[in-house]
Amino acid sequence: MIAIKLAYKNLVGAGLRTWLNVSVLSFAFVLMIFYNGMIEGWNRQARNDTQDWEIGEGQYWEQSYDRYDPYTFQDAHKPVSEDIAAMIDRGELTPILVRQANMYPEGRMQSVLLKGVDPNQKILKLPTSDLNNVQNGYSAIIGRRMADDAGLKVGDKVLVRWRDKNGMFDAIDINIAAIFKTDVPSVENGQMYLDINVLQEMIGLPNQATLLVAGDNSSLSEIDGWNFKTTDFLLKEFDALIQSKKAGGMVMSGMLLLIALLAIFDTQVLSIFRRQKEIGTYIALGMTRSQVVGIFTVEGGAHSILAAIVGAAYGIPLFLWLDNIGLSFGSSSQDMGIAVADIIYPYYSIGMILSSLLLVVISATIVSYLPARKISKMRPTDALKGKLQ
Repeated sequence: MIAIKLAYKNLVGAGLRTWLNVSVLSFAFVLMIFYNGMIEGWNRQARNDTQDWEIGEGQYWEQSYDRYDPYTFQDAHKPVSEDIAAMIDRGELTPILVRQANMYPEGRMQSVLLKGVDPNQKILKLPTSDLNNVQNGYSAIIGRRMADDAGLKVGDKVLVRWRDKNGMFDAIDINIAAIFKTDVPSVENGQMYLDINVLQEMIGLPNQATLLVAGDNSSLSEIDGWNFKTTDFLLKEFDALIQSKKAGGMVMSGMLLLIALLAIFDTQVLSIFRRQKEIGTYIALGMTRSQVVGIFTVEGGAHSILAAIVGAAYGIPLFLWLDNIGLSFGSSSQDMGIAVADIIYPYYSIGMILSSLLLVVISATIVSYLPARKISKMRPTDALKGKLQ
């Protein structure tokens, strides 16, 4: 208890020096929470959007299908069995047929991926119901990015050429029924969505699909002839990106924390140098060397407690405000090539806050203890005379 009282008295007596150290340390503490909260908010938003728009609760791939190898698309198809059809009817799965093709907007050739989807599916957020509003002809829906790149708008027709099941070329004008907007670029870029029955007819592959997307109520059981891919597998590239961003944030926060800890270290060294007579008096009055070391250690560690209090004073209102309005990345976020919303809402967990607080407190305490170890080697007579050993 006496160590805490003396530490408090010395901190108050240090005045401006104490508050400078506390201010820098609190800024490092708040910045750590802010950055980690922003990354975690982005992670949750991107994962949820990708699941809602593209991967659902997982996917069943035809055994030869590889989403990164376009050469597998031609033969990556398999008949939909009666058991799978029953699961589709119950809303557990939705089939997608994939085909490589080329389109010719304004006479320019552009690679495009044709995807046949069920217009009545409810698993993905894709506005496939717009395909039901077409009275005649071949129609498709596309994303805003693709529409901008190709210069297409609703009602336009574009020539599309593809290979059928026999490898023969065929072509037809496809009407743009709707243009949708999403925060998931992989759903929009170079992709055109048609009624799966229409695409099956175009290719000559009735009742066949390339992959099956699982819904919330799917049992996720194994299906013969199909390889199940979990959401962790389908999102592993994004997870790797998030981890790299977290590592970069840790380096930035660590550098700022080191600056604050260096200030505390220098303050403790100076304090011990200037207060040698006081230290000798404590020892002469019967205090053990470990008790005197404890006073200076508690005194230095108290900077972190004050930093947490000061950080909470301006950090909590800041975080509540950001949680309400979010962080806007503007239209530039749409060109990043990864799933990121125009506005990201940070996510702060209790575990994140406590771990950051513990890191600051433990680091400040250790940094305060290191120079205080010198006290254990001081002789009371030399300390009373103000002599360094």
